[in-house]
Formats: sequence, structure tokens, C-alpha cells
Amino acid sequence: MNNKEFIAELSDRTGYSPQRTAQLVAALIDEIGTQLEEENTIVMSGFGSFEVKKKFERVVINPTTKQRMLVPPKMVVSFKANNILKDKINPKQ
Repeated sequence: MNNKEFIAELSDRTGYSPQRTAQLVAALIDEIGTQLEEENTIVMSGFGSFEVKKKFERVVINPTTKQRMLVPPKMVVSFKANNILKDKINPKQ
């Protein structure tokens, strides 16, 4: 499902116009980005949580040249799905 299809489906379910739905989704994504920039954890009930984690610097080896390289530390976004969402994907039998 691409963004346009997602907006159309969400618009049908909520009764909002596609333009208003797109604005709401953009505002949600913008706020999530703002909170992650401030390194805050975002928890959404029934969905999951977004968290910023620090990856430490490390040494990697290029498999072709066998050259060792230092990868600098960086911040990455991590998502952990809630059990409710996991159960929808992998229902228990």
C-alpha cells in the first residue's frame, strides 16, 4: 500500500476528505519526528513504540578489499510492535 492508497482508505474509514486526512497524517508524522529529534520515546497503545537509540562507533571490514573502516557513532530510530499488533500479524492457533 502506498501513501495515496493509505490516505484514501483512512479517508473512507474516518469520513474526512482526502485532503484533510492527508493533513492529519502529515501533522502526525511531523510531531513524531519532532519528538524523536528531542530523543523522546513515543508509545501508541495497540500499535507500538518508537525510540531513538545510539549506535556506538565500530570497526567493520570490507569483505572485498579486507580493508578495516571505522563507522562513526549515530542515532537510529527503533520501532517495537505492541503485542496486539503482533497478534494481528501472527494469530495464535
